[in-house]
Amino acid sequence: MTQGRTRMVSLGVLAWLTWMALPGAVRSEQPYPTRPVNVLIGFGMGGVADVSARFLAGRAEKIVGQPFAISNNGGGGGSVAYEIIKGKAPDGYNLVCASSTGLVRIPQFRTVPYTRNDFALIMHYAASYLSPIVVKASSPWKTFQELVDYARKNPGKVTYSTTGVGSPHHMAMEYVAKQEGIRWTHVPYSGSMPAFMALLGGHVQAEVGAGESIPYIKDGSVRILCHIGEKRIKEWPQVPTLKDLGYDIYNENVFLFAAPKSTPAQIVDKLDNAFHRAMSDQEFNNLLARIELEPSYRGPAELRKYLDTAYVRIGAMIRDLKLPKEEEKKK
Repeated sequence: MTQGRTRMVSLGVLAWLTWMALPGAVRSEQPYPTRPVNVLIGFGMGGVADVSARFLAGRAEKIVGQPFAISNNGGGGGSVAYEIIKGKAPDGYNLVCASSTGLVRIPQFRTVPYTRNDFALIMHYAASYLSPIVVKASSPWKTFQELVDYARKNPGKVTYSTTGVGSPHHMAMEYVAKQEGIRWTHVPYSGSMPAFMALLGGHVQAEVGAGESIPYIKDGSVRILCHIGEKRIKEWPQVPTLKDLGYDIYNENVFLFAAPKSTPAQIVDKLDNAFHRAMSDQEFNNLLARIELEPSYRGPAELRKYLDTAYVRIGAMIRDLKLPKEEEKKK
């Protein structure tokens, strides 16, 4: 083999190795995506987060040209799903849909193997609107003040369920407990539907935050005492918020899509565009209205800024409430 030909072969091999070292999305001559995109929802099936995310993904997949394959893992208030997706390849084919709670609240309550900087944030599509505090209709409490008074006379006996330690619902109840000098018992679940079913099954006396309670409120099976949203609900204008009752706290929580860190910017932008465009679908907005979620959007950069400031703000509240980390509880 001549020296010139040897040089050409060597350069060819080097070019091939360089090509193969590039991420798959960059090497591909076909535009992303060329196959189905996996979306892991960080909540159990049937809850408001699951229903809204599935519907939005169903509209967005028509825009990107490939189906979104949906699965669920409702562990740890979204933290399990975040952990799983963190370890996936940053090629745009594995996404997580969960809430801001898993990025700005839960990491301040217990050790998790990720931070919000381990993800390429795509967008958020909704904010919590109605976050009711409900009891069974057969319970003796007609108002939230009556529940507080009972807890004051019976320390630790009132049990309430939420989607988990560090959730905005948990923090709201503990904020009230501190303000009132009372003690009640938190029972965390892996999602809003299991938390609500615990109330129906008589395992807890109150449940906080489940949009799934709406049909049961309407048919009289459960009673809404108040809710922890920022403002009153049009459908129930007589139901006060915690802020109305003098407690300076409300549910600050958004539902978002993210991908593993280092996912190419052009892929993130394409997904952001698809989900954002899908939000204009009237049926999607009708769905959000039925399940009491409020359409709300921030793109990648704005969402990053929002989560960074929320982390600091919520951390200060956690310290003020003196809520212990889970490791501290075990000592």
